[in-house]
Amino acid sequence: MDTNGLRLFVLAADKLNISAAGYALGLAPSVASARLAKLERTLGADLFHRSTRKVALSLEGAEFLPYAREMLAQEDAALAALGKGNSKATGVLRFTAPSSFAQLYIAPIIPDFLALHPGVTLDLRLSDMQFDLIEGSFDLALRNSPLEDTAMMGRKLADDRRVLCAAPCYLDRMGTPMHPRDLSAHSLVAFKDQSARPISGPDGPAGHLDPRQAHCRLIVDDGTAMKHATIAGAGISMNSLWSVHRELSAGLLTRVLPDFEVVDRSVLWLHYPKANVLSAKVRVFMDFLLERIGTAPAWITDQLGGARGLD
Repeated sequence: MDTNGLRLFVLAADKLNISAAGYALGLAPSVASARLAKLERTLGADLFHRSTRKVALSLEGAEFLPYAREMLAQEDAALAALGKGNSKATGVLRFTAPSSFAQLYIAPIIPDFLALHPGVTLDLRLSDMQFDLIEGSFDLALRNSPLEDTAMMGRKLADDRRVLCAAPCYLDRMGTPMHPRDLSAHSLVAFKDQSARPISGPDGPAGHLDPRQAHCRLIVDDGTAMKHATIAGAGISMNSLWSVHRELSAGLLTRVLPDFEVVDRSVLWLHYPKANVLSAKVRVFMDFLLERIGTAPAWITDQLGGARGLD
């Protein structure tokens, strides 16, 4: 029997959410659903009752759950007997991540991780500059770009949605753009060498956000600096939703062109060097980040809760 399917089933049973269980294991929702369906076909029983609004364990699923847990425990014990799959995490873990994201979401939960794993020491390199993982001897990195290096592997942490925003004082002074073509008359705050991004609307493609062809008088290389300059009224900027969702909720920033969407496929990935065996210290840290950040990202739950300026 496929133990990967069993792990997904147990996690989905604990969360009562198949998609969240799949994300925690680095699986897309469609892949997670297909893997569970394969397990159900193998067992000849429906393990969950599914509807468009919720997931619940079936009677067969509830009866099978303790046996699934036992099979996984037996597998872990068998691997440990062979000197593999050691669940005790020890040693120094070198981790690099963008400074602005780490300050908001990783640094506050580090004490909890250290308390859970007293044998692990974290060596953090927090910078918006991307280090080479192999040359820098890093165990793990957070990136907002897809995995391209064949020497690396990765697990998705969360989506990285981009939004346009500005300070209320700037919009009071300069007016509020109603269409992407109006951006050419506004001051933009942008990253150095920021590439053009398509913008889509209710009726399809609606233009581009291109700092090189707009009135861009402030160029930065740090996301936090961009956010603070935007709050101070420097202009309109494109930001990751995780960076500005609190400021949008508090009214310090206002969503610009809320009926339009910046077409940007950025995703937050956890990258690690390809190896035959994933060390326990890396595995438990990835699982911790996926559980505490990726399962229900604050910037997504705020949005679903109807935070001001996000709808």
